[in-house]
Amino acid sequence: MIPTGYLAVILTGILVILVSKALDLLWARIITVRGIYLLVRAPGIVIHECSHILGCLLTGAEVKKVVLLSKEGGSVTYSPSPVPFLGDVVINTAPLFCIPLVLYGCTRIFSSYLGCSIPALPPVIGSAGAVSLMASQIAGMFAANLLYHFHPWFLLYLYLTVSLVLSLAPSRQDMKNAALGIAIIVAAGALVFWSNFSPAVSLLEDITDVIGISFGLALGFGVIALVISLPLLVICAYRR
Repeated sequence: MIPTGYLAVILTGILVILVSKALDLLWARIITVRGIYLLVRAPGIVIHECSHILGCLLTGAEVKKVVLLSKEGGSVTYSPSPVPFLGDVVINTAPLFCIPLVLYGCTRIFSSYLGCSIPALPPVIGSAGAVSLMASQIAGMFAANLLYHFHPWFLLYLYLTVSLVLSLAPSRQDMKNAALGIAIIVAAGALVFWSNFSPAVSLLEDITDVIGISFGLALGFGVIALVISLPLLVICAYRR
């Protein structure tokens, strides 16, 4: 039997991608000046492309050309990975794992050294209680840093959070390259759980927990970026 935690991780990953894509479309629609839009996305684009480079290094793919930032965004050209299926998955989905780690690092820096009040988000979004707790923590964070005590550094933190979340989701080409590998890995994971082979099930549960923490953090930061973007939603509705 497939455990609910495995299905929850898959669902959380899908939600992370949808939130990132929705925010990207929203900001692209509101900020019509391409230069300003690229300025908003610049940190996220650079980290996104660096994540692909790291994926190439981990899977043995040769990096041929790197464009960290241009008018069209960024890109990494590489040779096929010698690791079949899994190599494509690692390279093309690397931002889903690397960007949440960068966001977590930023959170630690802004909270520990720059005086911002930022709560520790629930590492795994596995229940309605965790979602409710996350929502209350995010609301408290905005109140603590903008209403009770104004922290200028918090504005920079919000900018970095939005920029990184906008670039978190794999691009259409990334998903195309990784789709087959992802389908094979998900199906293989389900077969492992169905097999009830204890050593394999235990290993897969550990891997699922790590991925779940990454996706949970990404979703938490995505919700923060969504809250920041609410005024843009109002502006968009007003323009109509």
